[in-house]
Amino acid sequence: MNEQLLRLSRRIRGELDELKRVIARAQEGWNRAQRSSDDFYLDGVALNLHGFYAGLERLFEMIAAIVDGAVPQGANWHQVLLEQMSADSPPMRPAVISDKTREALDEYRGFRHIVRNVYTFKFDPVKMQRLVQGLPGVFSQARAELSAFADFLERQAK
Repeated sequence: MNEQLLRLSRRIRGELDELKRVIARAQEGWNRAQRSSDDFYLDGVALNLHGFYAGLERLFEMIAAIVDGAVPQGANWHQVLLEQMSADSPPMRPAVISDKTREALDEYRGFRHIVRNVYTFKFDPVKMQRLVQGLPGVFSQARAELSAFADFLERQAK
């Protein structure tokens, strides 16, 4: 189990580095869309917004499986997983993310669902702009909390 916790900690740190790149791509795509008025760039922005939340959700699934021993099931498992990550689970672990971060990430979770289920020409550019502009702050908070959780895992492994 100790090695598994260390691997999970390394994976969290690695994914956080990858998510920085996803955010940069979403922001650059948004900037290009604004400069060119070419809404095809919005498709790339949507894909990267999707990738941002999907990357975090992969981490949450691994934490749920490895640390909690249970990944939610059912139609609303994505929402339940996000709630699970914001809850303390004594004695196994503290909350992975704060309620504030959970609330912010829930918007990205919802948008990820839209990307999967709506034609790209129906995306709402105003909502996308808000999500892109919110990325740095939301990621900064999530990164700090996930990094602290990775530290927790490393302490537990020792």
